[in-house]
Amino acid sequence: MDMLTRRPARRSVPRSSDHEPRKIGLNALSKPFDLSFDPIARAEEHWRQRWGHVLSMAAITSVMRAQQILLTEVDAVVRPYGLTFARYEALVPLTFSRVGELTMSKISERLMVHPASVTNTVDRLVSSGLVDKRPNPKDGRGTLASITVKGREVVEAATRDLMLMNFGLGAYDAEECEEIVALLRPLRMAADDFTPP
Repeated sequence: MDMLTRRPARRSVPRSSDHEPRKIGLNALSKPFDLSFDPIARAEEHWRQRWGHVLSMAAITSVMRAQQILLTEVDAVVRPYGLTFARYEALVPLTFSRVGELTMSKISERLMVHPASVTNTVDRLVSSGLVDKRPNPKDGRGTLASITVKGREVVEAATRDLMLMNFGLGAYDAEECEEIVALLRPLRMAADDFTPP
């Protein structure tokens, strides 16, 4: 496995107390590679020598590596609550719902993931006692997912911890986070994520 795809080792994170959430630093959750060179810059150099100068290769590799880093960080924070970040994300729209309940198709739409992935994720949340499922009375073929009291408590605690570590983006200030959102917006629009007003 090469340096660009090797995943960093994970360490378990103790559960925060109910009164004092644990603040987690960027490097506290995974063993740093501590290389004497930037492997993405090195790959870009080799790429340029073999196929020519293509900045998009370094850009996509940077985005993919950032995704690995962030997922490792946020998964470690929510793991003590029996969650993965994907399961946490599925709980959040249920808390935003007026009645704490959404159809599976609506959850899929809000999370922008395939319905089969949502079904698997929600089934795991049901097994953990964080979500209940029932047939949708308005649609005989549909299913409603509703957040439980335990699910609400877990979302509140996990959200507090994620906000304390800035969702893994502590290396950036608020303005830089806005720039990241703005830079990725055209890519999302090109993929038909949404139609701008």
